[in-house]
Amino acid sequence: MVDATKAFSGFSVRDVPEAKAFYEDVLGVEVTEDHGMLFLQLGDGHGVLVYPKGPAHEPASFTVLNFPVPSVDDAVDELAAKGVPFLHYEGMTDEKGVNRKGGPLIAWFTDPSGNVLSVLEQ
Repeated sequence: MVDATKAFSGFSVRDVPEAKAFYEDVLGVEVTEDHGMLFLQLGDGHGVLVYPKGPAHEPASFTVLNFPVPSVDDAVDELAAKGVPFLHYEGMTDEKGVNRKGGPLIAWFTDPSGNVLSVLEQ
């Protein structure tokens, strides 16, 4: 039987050093590196594997990682000030890139490899 208590997710990136700089310096995530791969340390012992795929990398077509925040507007402003552009979905997000059309407030952006991430108000 598998041990689900130790399961973790992962996604690929085009460039590991570029990803490491983004996750550490822009998002403030604790990152460890081992055997050319990254582990994003997300608290409570939970980690996400980030592995290199180089030119074969294709960004995921879905949100690979959600960051809960107390205020989406504050998080969007803070990340935008660091140069992070937010995704805009016609009919769904406002001028800041925030979905205010039901459910929790959420805004999407990408990492340098094009993987979709979000800040989600909780």
